[in-house]
Amino acid sequence: MRTLLLPLIAAAAPAFAHITLPPGGAAAGSDYEAAFRVGHACKDTAATTAVTVRLPEGFTLVEAQPRAGWALSSSAREVRWTADAASALPDKERAEFVVRGKLTGQPGTLCFPVRQDCGTQSADWAQLPGADASAKLPFPAARLDVLPPGVAAVDVKNAWARPSVPGQSGTGAFMQLSAPQGLRLVGVATPLAGVAELHEMQMDGGTMRMRELKDGLALPARQPVEFKPGGYHLMLMDLKQPLAKGTQLPLTLRFVDARGVASQREVQVPVGVPEGQVAPAGGHVH
Repeated sequence: MRTLLLPLIAAAAPAFAHITLPPGGAAAGSDYEAAFRVGHACKDTAATTAVTVRLPEGFTLVEAQPRAGWALSSSAREVRWTADAASALPDKERAEFVVRGKLTGQPGTLCFPVRQDCGTQSADWAQLPGADASAKLPFPAARLDVLPPGVAAVDVKNAWARPSVPGQSGTGAFMQLSAPQGLRLVGVATPLAGVAELHEMQMDGGTMRMRELKDGLALPARQPVEFKPGGYHLMLMDLKQPLAKGTQLPLTLRFVDARGVASQREVQVPVGVPEGQVAPAGGHVH
């Protein structure tokens, strides 16, 4: 994918926290609500007093969201919020600064440099990945993955599947899903099971029972939804082979957005209970 580059501004010292966009990306050519999350003030300061977002080529500004007690100014390439004396954002208090716009139709990566002012001090979150993309940067710019058509804008974390043994017909898969712009999970598929469904566990007359969510499950914008034993989960039935611990389970997650546009995300799910977690005993009741 093509990377859209912006000037690099070197960091002078390590930082406490990043200013980030919600993970999961956004579709190329879509309307996008960029919510920049501020979680800490600058190093050794008490509060954030201004936030300035520089907008890259590939993002066309439509509007910036005002904040009570903050003056707002904007141009085609920059948006700035400045707090009055009573409205500065205290250290470790989280807040979102939101701009809405239109994304480029070219898949790739957009980087948004953000300057954070904290009284007389500041932090310029503007560093871009170098040749070693895995290297940690002290002051990274906020990053957005612009996704090709059909790829779901959703973040998948902490995925795992329960192992199975020969003769066992079903098992479950679990994870955390977060959709930056909101989606509905409407289906799941895997080549390793004849049937794959979205289920929920509920108490019914003192008995925990499982039901299929035939209409799918809404993922509210920027709100993580947990899939775990005893709650929401992906139920895999008619297994075509045992799922051995340490192997990978391929899954296709299917989604629709508020306009009914379909997309999907391919994931490889580790088989086995994550380290430090104990799988609950007992089975499902249909």
